[in-house]
Amino acid sequence: MTNYYKVAGHEFGVSIPDGNPLCGQLSQYEPFRIEKGENCIFEVEVVDKVDDPADKEVVYAGPEDPEQPLVKLYKSGEKWIYEMAVCSGRPLAARMESNAAFTRGRVETLSEKGALFGLNNALMLMFAFRTAGMNTLEMHASVIVNGGKAFLWLAASGTGKSTHSKLWLKHIPGSRLLNDDNPIVRIMDDGCVEVFGSPWSGKTPCYRNEHYPLGAFTRIRRASFNKISRLSNFEAYALLYSSSSGFKTDPAMGDALHATFEQLVMKCPCYVLDCLPDEEAARVSSAELLSIKD
Repeated sequence: MTNYYKVAGHEFGVSIPDGNPLCGQLSQYEPFRIEKGENCIFEVEVVDKVDDPADKEVVYAGPEDPEQPLVKLYKSGEKWIYEMAVCSGRPLAARMESNAAFTRGRVETLSEKGALFGLNNALMLMFAFRTAGMNTLEMHASVIVNGGKAFLWLAASGTGKSTHSKLWLKHIPGSRLLNDDNPIVRIMDDGCVEVFGSPWSGKTPCYRNEHYPLGAFTRIRRASFNKISRLSNFEAYALLYSSSSGFKTDPAMGDALHATFEQLVMKCPCYVLDCLPDEEAARVSSAELLSIKD
């Protein structure tokens, strides 16, 4: 059975054999489901077996953080091979192969318990890699919507993104959560920058098929005080580079991503918030960010 989805304006298909347990586990994708995919940018099929070629060459393995999901990327001829585990030291949850253009992928789930994790990560990788040349970024961020705009908090895992979102939800009237881990940022054909919800939201189930104009990017940095400062273009570029998905050392993908970063730096305000995890931090950031003029 094939279902079709539309995320940030990009359509893709997911084929799962009838009777496979994954068929009943995809509720997070329902807000994004469409009846028919007429312009799919990629399709992924869940299969019984994906070959593990002996000639595969490692092109990436990481991250090194033992608490983060482990991803290994390989090349075998014209194919890409992906292996995913919940974290370093745990058994592989899934293996996927895709063609060079990232338009077709085949996924083998390697454990029943990790099947949904494996499929989710396979789809996130395919989406990030396929859309790299489409002015689209899959970000590692938490997003609050307020005043009709989306504000992204960027930081390393466990250093305050979700905490700051919760502070806005509690203390800043009109705030609501759009996504808590993997929103999509896209420069539209008319040049406007939109932030989209996605089916991927980390540990917080927040799967909203909505989009809003981007208000600002803000790096969360732990400190003993609360202060928000505007970043230079160079600092903003580094922030976007480190907070987005994509295999940046691949020449074609890297060039496409860099072009998107350059446009965003010129179009969008970027800040750093040195802060405590308290109410004042939310009030300091909101006072600055909600006053930004178009």
